[in-house]
Amino acid sequence: MNSITTTRKAIQSGETTAKEVTENCFNLISQEPFNAFHEMWNDEKQAYLEGPLSGITVGVKDNIVTKVGTTTCGSKMLDGYRSPFNATVIDRLIASGATLVGKTNCDEFAMGSSTEHCAWGAVQNPWSTDRVPGGSSGGSAAAVAAGLCHVALGSDTGGSIRQPAALCGIVGYKPTYGLVSRYGLVAFASSLDQIGVFSRCVRDAAITTEVIAGFDPNDATSVEEEAPCLVESLDDSIAGIKIGVTRDFLTDRNDPEVNQAIEDAIKVYEQLGATIVDVSLPLTDVGVSTYYVIAPAEASSNLARYDGIRYGHRTDKVGLDLFDLYSHSRAEGFGDEVKRRILLGTYVLSSGYYDAYYNNALKVRRLISEEYASAFEQCDVILGPTTPTPAFKIGAKSNPISMYLCDVYTANTNIAGICGISIPCGFAKNDGKPLPIGMHLQGPAFSDAKLLQIAHAFEQATDFHNQHPEPIS
Repeated sequence: MNSITTTRKAIQSGETTAKEVTENCFNLISQEPFNAFHEMWNDEKQAYLEGPLSGITVGVKDNIVTKVGTTTCGSKMLDGYRSPFNATVIDRLIASGATLVGKTNCDEFAMGSSTEHCAWGAVQNPWSTDRVPGGSSGGSAAAVAAGLCHVALGSDTGGSIRQPAALCGIVGYKPTYGLVSRYGLVAFASSLDQIGVFSRCVRDAAITTEVIAGFDPNDATSVEEEAPCLVESLDDSIAGIKIGVTRDFLTDRNDPEVNQAIEDAIKVYEQLGATIVDVSLPLTDVGVSTYYVIAPAEASSNLARYDGIRYGHRTDKVGLDLFDLYSHSRAEGFGDEVKRRILLGTYVLSSGYYDAYYNNALKVRRLISEEYASAFEQCDVILGPTTPTPAFKIGAKSNPISMYLCDVYTANTNIAGICGISIPCGFAKNDGKPLPIGMHLQGPAFSDAKLLQIAHAFEQATDFHNQHPEPIS
């Protein structure tokens, strides 16, 4: 799959047409073996509107509502649900001329780090099909990595865009909280959720985000500013830029090949004229604990509406009183991971435990935000690994705690509300099949243009983003 820029030039020169590009995309999706897509929308009435994304194909994570097709959030609770409206990002993509090609599979209600917790089956990593693609946006990541579409939308609550992007060897960009409207994103943890973009290069992520970003009166957390200019400064020099590196990210818990790839990336930035400075983020290790108090607490509240009466699956059992109707409907509709987080969230919000857990987590959240603010006084961005290891095998992390630790380097970005991006920076050996390694860059809130510029500079100085898994035959 070519980049957005290359595809648009080919269409404008007459070398191809938007229809031909789209038909090729649908042909690939119909053959894909990774379970990346839940459904495909091959609409012969597609208008192919002229615009900045005309002829560009976009996959949509299955927790972003669309009038066409279904929105199931990867859950039996919403099996067959059809939304009466589009999310704001969907309307903006359609207005830009983009072609929405279908819904991508995800962990149920965006709760997971491997896309194994999906009612429609696990998604496979295109680099090695016995490995996970990461999660919860694993379907979107796999789709872009395999070249099934130009870009894809995901949602990121604690790393659910950046972590799968790292494991699939592509770009995963989480904008600053409030920069992109969440209207139409099915809520998991409302103070942490953010829609973002998967792509094969930083420029494609910037182009797409310019289209979907900007103030939305339908979203109370949307920032009242115009959509940012993210593309025009991409090619500017980064000489003199200060990049913070913390040894809190380069520890023995990481795969040695991950640490080596990050050390090599630091050398690339030094060659580009950036200044490397040491920073300290000692609260890194408490971020996951903080996240897994705040996120389940908000999830238990957000998912209370799925009771079998107002929303969601309703049990077929008859003669039940109201309590049993709720209980059976929710037990049948939700999977194990969702139930686990609802129980945890309800517990930390309950009388007698609220102050001990939830209230303390909010205090730590403030400390994490202050820690980042202090670090950013010394540097423009902070560099580290996106994940401790490359993609792990499907079924390898049956212990929920080991799965939660996949987000150790990404969760604090959401807790602090800042921007982050993962870009490919190397490969680990895997019995002849390489496994991608991702580099994580974090920037202060609303420094998205500079973050993308710094990521783009590394991309242009290396060749990792041009390496892709074997194409579908």
